[in-house]
Amino acid sequence: MTTTFDRVAGIIAEWSDVERDEIREESHLVEDLKLDSVDLFDVVFALEREFDIELPIEDFGEQREGQEAIQAPELLMNAFCARIDRLVAQKAEA
Repeated sequence: MTTTFDRVAGIIAEWSDVERDEIREESHLVEDLKLDSVDLFDVVFALEREFDIELPIEDFGEQREGQEAIQAPELLMNAFCARIDRLVAQKAEA
């Protein structure tokens, strides 16, 4: 069975210049994988289709105290995948 991480990593590799083997659970989508805003939007839209969910991308750019918006912890792969899992579970419960 394919994990959420594997599915997300595959989509990132498909929609960006990042090689699949460069993506780790601790990778930050912007800082480590160097996704720019266009890449990030493409990936999010592809993930929404793949998982049949809505990812509120506007939340990813929120300012956090002491952090720049783009450094949001939600953009770490493990947190990003966990968020997708929560959204999928919430949809299944509805």
